[in-house]
Parts: sequence; structure tokens; C-alpha cells
Amino acid sequence: MGTARPSEAAWHDSGRAVLLAIRQERGSSVKISKVVCAPGLTGFFSDDQLAIRHSEGSDGFTYLGKPMLPGFTAIRQAGECVSILLLLEDGQVAYGDCASVQYAGAGGRYPLFLTKEYIPVINRVLKPKLEGRELTTFRDMAEEFDSIRDPETGGLLHSAIRYGVTQALLDAVGKATHKLMVDVIAEEYGTQPAAAAVPIFVQSGDDRYVNADKMILKAVPVLPHGLINNVRTKLGPDGEIFLEYASWLRRRIEQLKPYAEYQPVLHFDVYGTIGLAFNNNDEKILSYLSRLAEAVAPLRIRIEGPVDVGDQMGQLEALARLRKKIDDRHIPLEIVADEWCNTLEDIKLFTDNGAGHMIQTKTPDLGGINNTIEAIIYCRSHGMGAYVGGTCNETDRSGQVCTHIGMATQPDQVLAKPGMGVDEGYMIVVNEMSRILALKAATA
Repeated sequence: MGTARPSEAAWHDSGRAVLLAIRQERGSSVKISKVVCAPGLTGFFSDDQLAIRHSEGSDGFTYLGKPMLPGFTAIRQAGECVSILLLLEDGQVAYGDCASVQYAGAGGRYPLFLTKEYIPVINRVLKPKLEGRELTTFRDMAEEFDSIRDPETGGLLHSAIRYGVTQALLDAVGKATHKLMVDVIAEEYGTQPAAAAVPIFVQSGDDRYVNADKMILKAVPVLPHGLINNVRTKLGPDGEIFLEYASWLRRRIEQLKPYAEYQPVLHFDVYGTIGLAFNNNDEKILSYLSRLAEAVAPLRIRIEGPVDVGDQMGQLEALARLRKKIDDRHIPLEIVADEWCNTLEDIKLFTDNGAGHMIQTKTPDLGGINNTIEAIIYCRSHGMGAYVGGTCNETDRSGQVCTHIGMATQPDQVLAKPGMGVDEGYMIVVNEMSRILALKAATA
């Protein structure tokens, strides 16, 4: 499954030096003349996960009760982003978007990302280091800016800031060298770009029936996510509600499929509810997973987060144990790691221990996009399924940049984002892939 690429030592010793020499010889060096921050909105909302667990219920699209996590003024509030715009000395503009996940501040993640708090940090810490800076390689600059610490706090910058500035740097190197971002990544990391579209995974949100219809009619390759995050209302005490939904989805695909060969992969995120319903009893969980696989046959099925045991090592051991038993019993189902696997180091740890069949790379949580690139390459080269994931609470720009990452590293799937409305996020990622393929074909 691995992508052929130079070793780390070989790259550091020769590859980067050669690349820089070629660029200098061609006179392609460009400087950043100015940095501008533009506040904006994400494609969804920021939710106080802790408060939701203690909420008195919902009121339309909002929740009843008071926020509990720092920074929140309501349990659900509009997601915010910052576009970092790099004005290059040749007149071009490169940019990336700083954005955080929907459940910011929960599960050890960075706190809620608010523009009024973090634009001053960008201007104080990053702007002086970027303005007048000569562009070198993306990889070198991304690693440098992903590791910058705030002199006032001593800590790394918010993951959303590192996410956005590295997007902007990738775009800047692409513009300076007249290359697509996908080709910059492939050149610097030694990967082979995809020659066809990478499968796209679309999420339904709570409107899992109507949105499933949308996905089927548009022939989405991987669907529907499902948002199965409550035992009582969405899974069922014995798993019966979710089992019926999965069975309905298989029948609905057969009924609505746009062409005879359409066979999507079914990927459901259950947020540990299967473990909750069956008291994390392996035998009961495996029996239920087997029933799910039988209900959707002949379609392939993936279950993300079947259990959540509450700590990282326990989660790793539980997923590794479940994967081995699933494989030993030849249950036609894959499990996907998400919770407690947030950073590049976490992803390597879960991969090395076989904790699941696939890992979601939740892109904003990893900070610099160089970490996402490294994570996908690591998973693929070590026999672990991988997908470029993220969150509904991102932007059109981060969706586009992550599409280039996916096309450069060839994961099993790429998440359609942002939003929960299906059409918008899917359009952004499909169209960006189409543009990449068309341009590469035209310039081959």
C-alpha cells in the first residue's frame, strides 16, 4: 500500500539542496512583501461538547442550557476563521484559512478559535517573520512555522493558526514556482499524484435520510457518516435503530442508484455508542458488527469509533484487539480510529499497533498541513488505511487545499468539507479534483 519515496535521511542530505539550487538557478525566488489577515466564517458551527452532554435538550437548531468550556458564549455559536493572505512581491496573492474543529476545547484539543483573540497573535508573532521572507521549499517553511512558539506564552501557536499559515505557504510556493499545490507536495515528499479522482466521503449530519438521497443521486463514492452519537435516540439500546437505518440505506441505494455499477462504501461514525450499548464487551460488539455487515451486504462497510474507552492507551488496545478479532473471524467490516488519535505522533502510534483498519487524519487538529501529508504517507507505507478528514467547521479554502493533499498522497478517501448540507462541500472537493486532473492532462 505504500507510496515510494526517498528516505528521510536521503531527502535531508540531498533532495532539498538540489531543489533549492534549481530554483535559484532559474531565478524563481520570490519574497513575501506583506501579510494581511481577513476575518471570516466557517461552513458550520462551533459546539461546546461538554455542555451538550449536560444540556436540557435542543431548541430548534440551538441547545438549551449554558456553555461550559472556555471561550463559548453559547453552547452552539457561529464558527469563525481567519484568512492569512500573503502578498508576494511579484503581485500574486497566496492564502490559507485558519479554522478549528466543531468540538474545539474538548478531548484535549485547542480552545475555541475566535478571530478577535487570534488575529493579534498572528500579527504579533507571524507577521514579522513572514514579511520580507524569501520563499524556499514548502516543506522547510511549513516545519519551521508549525513549530514556532509564542514568546509571551512559550507554547505552540493555536493549531488553527498553524493550519492556516501552512496552507498559505503551500499556495505561495506553488505560485512562485508556477506549479499546482499537488505537484509541490509530490515533488517535495516524493509521492506519485493520483491519475484519477480519489474517493470522496460525504457526511449527512442529523438529516441522514434526505441527505442520503442527495448522496445517492450524485453517486457519492463513500457515504453517509450518519452522526450516530446517541445510544437512546440514534443507535438503540440493542443497536436496533442503527441496524434498521443501515438496512434502509442499502435498500435505498438499490432503489435510487444512478447507474447499475454504483456500489458505494458505507462509512458510519458512531462516536463510541456501540461500546456504550454493549458495555464494551468484545463478543457482543463483534456479534453486532457481524449483523451490520450482513445487513448491508454486498456493500463494503466501515465503522468509525465503534468504542470510546476514555483514554488513549485504552482506546489503542481496544481497537487493536477488535481489528484482530474481526480479521480472524473474517467479518467483512473495517473499523476506523478517530477519537484519541489527534496528532501525527498519535497516528504513528495507532498505526504501529494496528489499532483499526483505517485512521482519520483530522486535519485542523494536526496543526500544519505538513503533518497531514506525513500522516497519510506514514499510514500508506505501513499498511494502514487512511483518509484526509477534518471537520464540517472548516472553509472552502481548507477544503481545496486538503484536496490537493489527497491527490498528492492518494489516501483511501478525502472528506467533503465544509458544512453538513452535502451539496456544497461535495461540490468544492469534486470541482477542485476535476480542475487538478484537467490541468495536469492539458499540460502533460
